[in-house]
Amino acid sequence: MPRTVQDILDHADELARRFETYEPAADDERDAEVFAALRDAAVSRSAAERSIRSAVDQARAHGYSWAFIGSVLGTSGEAARQRYGTKQET
Repeated sequence: MPRTVQDILDHADELARRFETYEPAADDERDAEVFAALRDAAVSRSAAERSIRSAVDQARAHGYSWAFIGSVLGTSGEAARQRYGTKQET
């Protein structure tokens, strides 16, 4: 839907007015420590997943079965194979 230059300028003025008059409410404030803890947990999970993937690759290279790997990971061998197996390995 085409707009005129004046429509765009009016909209920009309205957005600027909203920005300039905005006063955050007490409920808008967020605790940065909670965000940092969540971010750190996500980074830790990612590192743990990389470590597991590497260990699974090593286990497979040393002849461990998917059933054994699955039991160590708390899942079935088939679920472990689906999650950590390569496309060539079926």
